[in-house]
Amino acid sequence: MNTNKTTESHLDLEAQSLMEEAPSPSLTEEQYRKKMQRRKQVQDQRIAQAAQEKGLIIVHTGNGKGKTTAALGMVLRSLGHGYKVAIVQFIKGAWEPSEKRVFSLWQDQLEFHAMGEGFTWETQDRDRDIEKALAAWQKGLEYIRNPDFKLVLLDEINIAIKLGYLRVEEILAGLNQKPAQSHVILTGRGAPPGLIERADLVTEMALVKHPLRDQSVKAQPGIEF
Repeated sequence: MNTNKTTESHLDLEAQSLMEEAPSPSLTEEQYRKKMQRRKQVQDQRIAQAAQEKGLIIVHTGNGKGKTTAALGMVLRSLGHGYKVAIVQFIKGAWEPSEKRVFSLWQDQLEFHAMGEGFTWETQDRDRDIEKALAAWQKGLEYIRNPDFKLVLLDEINIAIKLGYLRVEEILAGLNQKPAQSHVILTGRGAPPGLIERADLVTEMALVKHPLRDQSVKAQPGIEF
């Protein structure tokens, strides 16, 4: 038996338990202090063991709102560190994205391409949608291969894969070409199992309530676009 792996497994379980367990209000001050000391000890050990850095493949999927928003938060962080970033939007693009105007402040660090023509129920031209998706993927692949770009965001690419505009095998082959320290984020509902398996970090946004569905509230600036 691998002792290191066993220790790490027990540490992960203990860390999860400590992080999820809320301190009981009945604890004395001394009991609370000891509990927090143990939580810090476990967390410090966990961080110490995670010493390496690597470029990540990140997937934001699910039916809930916030997939692109969360990815753009990572974009802002990367820009704040002085990294070069590329954004390629696959479905959006029929309108001028407001985030594109904001990110123009970092035009020396950021490449932004909105290459779609809108949602499929609006374009109603499958062949042209496929053509646009393939062009967006080729543009994204240029940045993925380029070691000068620390982060590449492929926004709504999961939808293009789900609709059959792009083959997941081709996307996975392209991701294998990224430099070791570069990150790629792929957003959109319906991420295929093969992509989820390949990713290092996967977040699924769950839909609980939505104002359009539940209250007939239209999309609003600053919230949806």
